Amino acid sequence: MAMSDPLGDMLTRIRNGQRAGMSSIISPASKLRANVLDVLQSEGYIRGYSHAEIRNGIAELTIELKYYEGEPVIREIQRVSRPGQRVYSRISELGKVYDGLGIAILSTPKGVLADHVARAENVGGEVLCRVF
Repeated sequence: MAMSDPLGDMLTRIRNGQRAGMSSIISPASKLRANVLDVLQSEGYIRGYSHAEIRNGIAELTIELKYYEGEPVIREIQRVSRPGQRVYSRISELGKVYDGLGIAILSTPKGVLADHVARAENVGGEVLCRVF
């Protein structure tokens, strides 16, 4: 059976893995997922991730979750734009997540960016998710 929302599936795996106190989780690989993980890693929400090919044409991502004093660094991770309802935003209309304490991840013509980087580049796009 085909997955209708691959990014939402990865975000749910991260959320569930942190609730269970796991050190790492595994998710199927794709370019969009890897780009979102690059943003999460550069912003300090995850330790890192690795890409491994299981067999010909099938790859997976191993995501290392991050904790601080026993608590997950990601307190809330929420999908905004879904396959049934895409959410696009101009950069001037995009609000701050928790008054700048969190980030929004956008898919822009310049790539997948955090909201503060998109503001610096002055480019809007599809709001993929919010992280706090």
